[in-house]
Amino acid sequence: MLLVAIIYPVYGHWVWSGADLALLTGPLSPIVKVCGASFHDFAGSGVVHSIGGYAALAGVIILGPRLGKFKRGKPLAIPGHSITLAFLGALFLWLGWLGFNCGSTLDGSDPYMNLVVVNTFLAAAAGAVTAMIITWIKTGKPDPSLTANGILAGLVAITAPCGSVENWAAIVIGLIAGIIVYTGVMFNESVLKVDDPVGAIAVHGYCGTWGLIAVGIFSVGMGDGILAGAAYAAGAPGLLYGGVSQLVIQVVGAIASIIWAFAAAFVVFKLIDLVIGLRVSEADEVAGLDITEHGIRAYPEYIIE
Repeated sequence: MLLVAIIYPVYGHWVWSGADLALLTGPLSPIVKVCGASFHDFAGSGVVHSIGGYAALAGVIILGPRLGKFKRGKPLAIPGHSITLAFLGALFLWLGWLGFNCGSTLDGSDPYMNLVVVNTFLAAAAGAVTAMIITWIKTGKPDPSLTANGILAGLVAITAPCGSVENWAAIVIGLIAGIIVYTGVMFNESVLKVDDPVGAIAVHGYCGTWGLIAVGIFSVGMGDGILAGAAYAAGAPGLLYGGVSQLVIQVVGAIASIIWAFAAAFVVFKLIDLVIGLRVSEADEVAGLDITEHGIRAYPEYIIE
C-alpha cells in the first residue's frame, strides 16, 4: 500500500506530472536548468521498473535469504516448480509490452508508434539471445530461465528510450541489457549475498537504470532525422549525436530513482518488520505457506532438504 501510495507517485511526479517545478522535468526546476535538458523516461524504465527493482533490493536485504539458499556462503539453486510456465509468462509479458510501451503513445494513428513497436521487439530479442549465449558459454547449455530474464531485461531497458532511438540502437540497448541481467544476478548472489528468486532486482533495477542512461547516449533528439516532430522523444540529442546535457540529466535522474526507492522502501520494510514482522517462522517456511495459510499443498512433490 505504501509503495503504491507514496514511493511510486513521488518519483512519478518528478518525471511525469508536467508541473513547472517537477524536480527532473519542470522548466523551472533548478536541476533541469543546471543540466540544460529535461529528464526523459517515456514509458517507465525509471518510474516503474527502477523504483520497483531497488525497493525490492531493500526488501530482500531485510527479509533475508530462503532456508537452504546459501551453504557456507555459496549460493545454491532452488528451482521453481515449472520452467514451462515461467517461460510462457515471459512471452506473455513480451506481448503485453505492446501496451506498456506502444500504448504509451496514446495515439494508434501516430506514425512514430511503428518505431516504438519495432524498437521494443528488437531490444527484447537482443536481450534474450545475449543472455542465452552467455549461459551457453558459461555452462555448456542455453539456460531457459536466464533467457526469459534476457527478454525482460531488453524490454525494461528499452522502455525509456523506445521513442527516442533508431532501430540499431534498440538492438545494442537490448544486447547490453542481456549482459547486465546475467552479471546482475551473479553479483547479487555471489557478492551482495541477497536472495532474489526470480532475478527481479537485476531485471527491473539494474536494467531500468541502464534504460535511463541509454536515453542520454542514443537519443536522436526531437528536431532531427526520423524523430523530427515526435512529441514523446527525448528533447535533446544523446552523446553519440553530439549532445551531453541529455546524458547528464539522465544520470541524475537514474541516481535519484535509486536513492529514493531504496531509502524509502528500506524504511517501510523495516517498520513492517518491527511492528508485525516481515518473515514467517522457520517451521512455517519449511512446511510451506500453502499449508500454513491455506491448509493445502500446491506442490506436494516439493521438499526442502
